Amino acid sequence: MEESESRRKIVLVPENLLKKRKAYQAIKATQARQALLEKRKLQKGKQIQFKRLETFLRHSQRKHRDEVRLRRLERKPGGLLVPEGEKLAFAVRIADIKGVSHRVRRVIGILRLQKIFTGVFVKLNKTSVQMLQTVEPYVAWGYPNLKSVRELILKRGQAMIKQKAVPLTDNMLIEEHLGKFGVICLEDLIHEVYSAGKNFQEVVKFLWPFQLSVARHASRNRLGFQKEIGAPGSRGKAINQLIRQLN
Repeated sequence: MEESESRRKIVLVPENLLKKRKAYQAIKATQARQALLEKRKLQKGKQIQFKRLETFLRHSQRKHRDEVRLRRLERKPGGLLVPEGEKLAFAVRIADIKGVSHRVRRVIGILRLQKIFTGVFVKLNKTSVQMLQTVEPYVAWGYPNLKSVRELILKRGQAMIKQKAVPLTDNMLIEEHLGKFGVICLEDLIHEVYSAGKNFQEVVKFLWPFQLSVARHASRNRLGFQKEIGAPGSRGKAINQLIRQLN
């Protein structure tokens, strides 16, 4: 008799545990439903994105202007001369590159300026100046001073470790990756960049492109913001003012 009563005894489950189970089951059901919908979308293929004729025309005109401009640059004797004593430039992409020519897009990729409002340090020589001329309608560049270089690296400097951005918060990280080049701390890194030394390329490859800050009103008033930051192209020493504005 006692055995039959113990078998009939119901194990009570706490109410909060029942609620958690119910919520978990609801979440799993929602995820399964969402996964099914995504699978059906993939099976149907990508949705066709329609573009207005004006978009194609605008991209075609931009590509044509690039091709004409680059042909003129090739025929132009001399070109832009690097001022004596200037070894370093800082380039910032401040314009959209939709519809540009293949050559311009390739140079943008080499300079690592795929994202708008990103900046990189460039060692000035004949090849680099020619590259900056190629992307001049989309990039502002000039000659940064030591203060600008220091502020950029200290405030926005990040290392590229296994294709990931890692903040420069520890000198051990710098020594681990650049110690073989004699760069063991932030001050060494800043000096190597500003002086455009013999290990400049290794240091720049170690640095992630600088993602600069954009004012909040830029998305609402794009034309007004473009007027504030100025036109692309060579700015000489005035690039320091742009760096202060976007840093």
